[in-house]
Amino acid sequence: MTTVRIYHNPRCSKSRQALALLEERGLEVEVIAYMETPPDNATLSELLKQLDLSARDLMRRNEDIYKELNLDNPELSEAQLVQAMVDYPKLIERPIVVADGKAIVARPPERVEELFQ
Repeated sequence: MTTVRIYHNPRCSKSRQALALLEERGLEVEVIAYMETPPDNATLSELLKQLDLSARDLMRRNEDIYKELNLDNPELSEAQLVQAMVDYPKLIERPIVVADGKAIVARPPERVEELFQ
């Protein structure tokens, strides 16, 4: 049976819906409460590769901290943006679901099905 990992924020309705869809499939789900246990640089960099996204593409741009840290500055490097997400996990778009070396941002939650096609 495939083990699926979800980077989950229980306060987020989309994250809760994605988790419910995974559980309805009868999958073994490893839930990572990333707000309490943020991914480190290496983990986040690996997730970005699996997602095929840049750090900026994975950031929640409407968060106040995004504006406060001036993260829209085009001069910031990929490493600086990754570090900002490590330091402030609220910036990470959610939920991220990983299975069999593939990852998606499950927005909308039904996107989890893409991992099993």
